[in-house]
Amino acid sequence: MTDILGVSEPLRAEGFAVRVGKVVLQWLGTTSSDWKNFAVSWDDLPIDTYMADGGRYRRRRYAVFEITDGEICRAAHQPHYQSKLYNRLNGDLERWFDPIATAIGANPILQSLLKNLAELFGQQCAGHATSDVWHAEVHQFRIEATDGGQGQPTPEGAHRDGVDYAFVMMVRRRNVSSGVTQIFDSHGRPLGAFTLADPGDAVFLDDHRIFHGVTPIAPLDPTEKASRDVLVLTFTRARPAG
Repeated sequence: MTDILGVSEPLRAEGFAVRVGKVVLQWLGTTSSDWKNFAVSWDDLPIDTYMADGGRYRRRRYAVFEITDGEICRAAHQPHYQSKLYNRLNGDLERWFDPIATAIGANPILQSLLKNLAELFGQQCAGHATSDVWHAEVHQFRIEATDGGQGQPTPEGAHRDGVDYAFVMMVRRRNVSSGVTQIFDSHGRPLGAFTLADPGDAVFLDDHRIFHGVTPIAPLDPTEKASRDVLVLTFTRARPAG
């Protein structure tokens, strides 16, 4: 795969890379109708009921895929688990989220992302003694806010996900103030801050090296609800047995 995004070198050198939506969508090679069908599915996300802070500002769905030599297979539905080492708020708990709809799992946008990211991240691992199998977890998130309360995209604060690589892509922002993505090194030093604002805007992360977080959102127009829709994919390389 030609790295038309030019992310391989900054990802290797800096641990992260940011790209605008127009280029990312070109990289995926999909159509506007694919995107329309994909984006509208965020209107059907249930409330995340596992929030230890009692918040009801997050909606989500979840799915797991296994990728072997470019072949993508959706795994049986399963809980999402993170230790408290990586998620201070909601860690050490099996969280059963509603599954991503079958049609969205098969949508060319998601299928292209799974294939392209597995190849891209595989190039980052070249020369390492790992298998050719990726465990990919896919999260649809909607964060909501009203005049009466902010929405927290990352209520656990700046964090790592406990995976090898992560990818975050903006799907849609409505009436949103703030929601700034912040990047830190392992010592907490800031490395960058930016706003994923337009459809397809994305950040690629080496999770071993980079901490990331997003500032709370609030409505621009206090009389209307704010919502921030993002897609998060995490990739963990399967380790050889023995």
